[in-house]
Amino acid sequence: MFDPSSSEFWTILVVDDEPDNVDLVAESLEFFGATVRTAANGVEALECLKDFKPDLILLDLSMPKMDGWELRRHVKANPDTASIPVVALSAHAMTGDKERALEVGFDGYLTKPIHVATLVNDIRAALRDTGAKVTALVQSDNKAVLEASQWTPQEGKS
Repeated sequence: MFDPSSSEFWTILVVDDEPDNVDLVAESLEFFGATVRTAANGVEALECLKDFKPDLILLDLSMPKMDGWELRRHVKANPDTASIPVVALSAHAMTGDKERALEVGFDGYLTKPIHVATLVNDIRAALRDTGAKVTALVQSDNKAVLEASQWTPQEGKS
């Protein structure tokens, strides 16, 4: 779970079979100080989770080898990963998809295409009901950037 008292950056596993989506999400999150690892499908993600315990998993629902639905089941069945919030990323915006994902245990649901400008706030909104708290270190002197991101800025030592 995200720990607001920690001085460490948050860590995220992004799982998607579309390289352009992975790059966009990873680069956007890294800009906000996240440590990001990626996997192209559920099988790769499970392998990655053997030695990487992220604060959050963002995963596509439709992937080869093991889709996001099955991956979520594996993550939640494993005591070592069961507490990690899992947020679905899906191009399927059909009526009922979001409700179905939340009903089966996803902690949030984001639709593609991903909007870089709002990605972090979309993640925060998706996790709001889980009680998870997001903390990130953003180094910027540009107050407009910080205000636009809706982060609460705190000054630190340089």
